[in-house]
Amino acid sequence: MTSTPAAHDPNKMAVLRRTQAVFSVLLVLFVSPLPCHNVPAYQKPVMVQQTGKVLPKPQMLTVSAEAYTLAMSGFKFTYGSSSQMCDIVDQAFRRYYDLIFVVDGVKKAPVVSKDMSELTELQIMVKEPCTGVYPSLESSENYTLTVAAPMGTLVADSAWGVLRGLETFSQLVYRTDDGMIIINKTTVDDFPRFAHRGILLDTSRHFIPIKYIKQNLDAMAYNKFNVFHWHIVDDPSFPYQSVAFPDLSAKGAFNPYTHLYTQEDVKDVIEYSRLRGIRVVPEFDTPGHTASWGAGLPGFLTPCYDGSAPNGKYYAANPMLNTTYDYMTKLLQEIKDVFPDKYVHLGGDEVSFNCWKSNPDITKFMEKMGFGTDYSKLEEYYIKNILDITTSVGRDYIVWQEVLDNGVQVAKDTVVEVWRRKPPVPTEMARVTAKGLRAILSSCWYLNRISYGVDWGQYYTCEPLNFTGTQAQKDLVIGGEACMWGEYVDGTNLIARLWPRASAVAERLWSNKDVTSMADATVRMDEQRCRMVRRGLNAEPLHPGFCQFEYD
Repeated sequence: MTSTPAAHDPNKMAVLRRTQAVFSVLLVLFVSPLPCHNVPAYQKPVMVQQTGKVLPKPQMLTVSAEAYTLAMSGFKFTYGSSSQMCDIVDQAFRRYYDLIFVVDGVKKAPVVSKDMSELTELQIMVKEPCTGVYPSLESSENYTLTVAAPMGTLVADSAWGVLRGLETFSQLVYRTDDGMIIINKTTVDDFPRFAHRGILLDTSRHFIPIKYIKQNLDAMAYNKFNVFHWHIVDDPSFPYQSVAFPDLSAKGAFNPYTHLYTQEDVKDVIEYSRLRGIRVVPEFDTPGHTASWGAGLPGFLTPCYDGSAPNGKYYAANPMLNTTYDYMTKLLQEIKDVFPDKYVHLGGDEVSFNCWKSNPDITKFMEKMGFGTDYSKLEEYYIKNILDITTSVGRDYIVWQEVLDNGVQVAKDTVVEVWRRKPPVPTEMARVTAKGLRAILSSCWYLNRISYGVDWGQYYTCEPLNFTGTQAQKDLVIGGEACMWGEYVDGTNLIARLWPRASAVAERLWSNKDVTSMADATVRMDEQRCRMVRRGLNAEPLHPGFCQFEYD
């Protein structure tokens, strides 16, 4: 029998046709563009235009169509004849000159048009003495800026107002595609809506090198934040090198040689912050969040029990021992000596009572003190002791809202930070301020939480005064904080994770309450992001597009 060629065999031809059909479908699936769920419709990316838009938006801003050029060789910052002078302003002159004229790390002389008037000078008037001063909650940051050729003026009560005004001036300046540096005729009368505008940075869950802390401080200055809430220690690690208790970092840091903030490091951060008008408020959270303290401070933590026997675990500061308060007195005295700010954050959040409940000695102490089985009274006993110690060493304090939620009676000068969403934020803000206590809001600004797409709008629309209360209650809200907790953040992604999303918070805390247009904010957010990129920060993009100067 002779074989039939496959090409002429009807059965084999049918199989071949089916195989080809299947292959064709697979080919289409592999090479055809598949729909991408939740991806916005394609729009041609455009370059973000630099036009001198300011963020946060000033309280009063008038910009004319009249424009001036700036020349690198001809422009200078100067003091007025009756101005106070100090290192804060001197160094700011140098920084902002470089921010205006440096491109890609090189001072690049701009093209100067002979057809335009030239701005040759910005004269500064500082009214208050500013040598050796530190910013405080009460500091004035008001300023008035007038830009008109040939000389502009910047007038402020304090050096801190000068810093905010210089940032605004630098943002009004923009470089055109043909290389000209331009600023329009402008008048600004500006001041912050809230006195406390902070960024919380957690350096316990991941160690953040000083280099990146300073980058973040630069970004804060560019966005007019004025408080670095340094959540310096927590359960995972104790990187602060204490003078009084060196074993805390020696036994509690991830690595006591490399993952450590020495006394010199801390002084460096405080000085770097001071020169940018930023307060450094340290947080040493107790009685909970203290697991990293145990090895370096024997007897500080409470032994936990299973039945009648210790189980080898320890949790929370031991509130019944006098040595606990001796430790805290020495540590808080050191904190007062090292950190110049009037405030220290004492934490007080997320205290589990389980270990205390398991410990028979704690049970006996509760009976002796008449607390019965109400462990919130034991917490109150501890917290009140710590508040009294803090007052005795000459510092005021901030606490997380649980201190108040758990019934602790606090002094009228306590500042309460509201971070939880339950009870509802408006309810909690109303409750805190109804007690006559000052409040800071952070619950809607946890920027460590990320989602796909444009998420900064939710931060922009969060209004700190959105609660039912009297005007006196509203006046007790001193500001807010954007929080960057460190579970998934270290030096590799800190800046990109935080910025420019935190810029939305910056505007809510600085600008007038009526500044609410998302469309207007989007334009300024885009320009601010590209501005930060040009200044050397790897701020993440907000949507498809590109900057005149890309991050390198």
